Amino acid sequence: MEGFNYKDYDGLGLAQLIKMKELHPKEVLAEAIKTIEEDNPKLNAVINKLYLSAEKMAENVDLEGCFAGVPMLVKDIAQEIEGERITLGSKAYQNYRAKADSNYIKNVRKTGAVFLGQTNIPEFALMGITEPAIYGPARNPWNLNYTPGGSSGGSAAAVASGMVPIAGANDGGGSIRIPGAYCGLFGMKPTRGRTPVGPFYGRYWRGASVDLILSRSVRDSAAMLDAISVYEKGAAFHVLPFDGNYLEQVNKGINQKLKIAFTVQSPLGTEVHPECKEAVYKTAKYLDGLGHNVVEMAAPTDGKSLAHSYLTMYFGEVAAQLASLDDILGKKVTMNDVELTTWIIGLVGKATSAEEFVLSIREWDKAAMAMESFHETYDLYLTPTTAMPPAEIGELEPSKTEKLAMHAAGKLGVGGALKKLGIVEQVAENNLKRTPFTQLANLTGQPAMTVPLHHSQSGLPVGVQFMAARGRENLLYSLAGILEQSEWWVPVQNNPFFR
Repeated sequence: MEGFNYKDYDGLGLAQLIKMKELHPKEVLAEAIKTIEEDNPKLNAVINKLYLSAEKMAENVDLEGCFAGVPMLVKDIAQEIEGERITLGSKAYQNYRAKADSNYIKNVRKTGAVFLGQTNIPEFALMGITEPAIYGPARNPWNLNYTPGGSSGGSAAAVASGMVPIAGANDGGGSIRIPGAYCGLFGMKPTRGRTPVGPFYGRYWRGASVDLILSRSVRDSAAMLDAISVYEKGAAFHVLPFDGNYLEQVNKGINQKLKIAFTVQSPLGTEVHPECKEAVYKTAKYLDGLGHNVVEMAAPTDGKSLAHSYLTMYFGEVAAQLASLDDILGKKVTMNDVELTTWIIGLVGKATSAEEFVLSIREWDKAAMAMESFHETYDLYLTPTTAMPPAEIGELEPSKTEKLAMHAAGKLGVGGALKKLGIVEQVAENNLKRTPFTQLANLTGQPAMTVPLHHSQSGLPVGVQFMAARGRENLLYSLAGILEQSEWWVPVQNNPFFR
């Protein structure tokens, strides 16, 4: 097609051109491959290219799918493609190949999207940055010296740079919303039970983690959620299906006066950067000007207690992941098979009792009940997505002294001692203080979204987060559609990779 510029289109826009036969899927795929080859050396967002299988997919596209022929990357964890490598960002899995499609992939296939690669993640998706030892750091398209966030950092960098319009992502503590905020994208974490998790597990991270995508447009996210929302037999959690169409909600508007609570105070009582506060204040003022009732009011939950319960799950899940590695490696896993921090976290998880684990999940349930009551009064809860702008690459790397101490502890296997001293928990909390707002929705099962409504003085995007009651993604999409048309929406095309 004469004058076609691949980066000008979102996913639904490309699909429309293909359905109208103005472009063939193979032509679009060729542009996507060309873009990845040009941009990825600078960004390190794509770690496994699937070009040959993508070409076969492009030859047999079902034009009925909403993303027919649209190039898409998937995340290197929980989004298994049968026969393809999936490494979970770890050298321990470098030779592992998926035995079957995950249910997420099975459902996304029905949209007609073409999978052409996998994206960079931190080992086992454990960090809010993407700097795995096996692949090296992914970089932010707005400034290559900064992280795109994590754990869906590679997906965010790929979408924000224009390599693809959509990319697979999942969110167990903010892993869609954090990189979405850092890279100026739209990111929705759906209600627990809304999207597929099987067939290998019935829940991820005790139900904290759910899958969807990162996208440049709100409508792409809504269309994908329409396409993959399912009642999944065997899954641990289910939610009542939405009696409608999410894509239609994007342009529907809101014909009611909403009551919106907001806060700029960290639930951990830690610092919040002035730019992140400013983004919320600006948004609150805008919504007030639209006639909504906006009041400053923090969530009725104990942020520190919830952070502790989140970390208890986090430590336990890592210990279980390491235990399952014995079968993958065909030998007993050792600290040489994974990154040092991962090994230490696993040791602490091993030293955590079943009693502590159960008590931590009870904290989630208490918070869920409290938030249900909260949303009987307030339709939405508005916060910064993150407490600070993106960190520089390497900024959060443990110091030499910390590494020496961890290495000694790892060799001795003293998880119990580390736990009693609280060293690992302190390190984890130091990381959480940069991103203390996102975990609440994971633990309560609520939907939450990040929207790009602010820029820092240094030119980096700053995200704003909205949470709604469980099952109310429709309200979030309606609001996102309004915000996307406002003067405050920061176009991702403003970053250097679109110039």
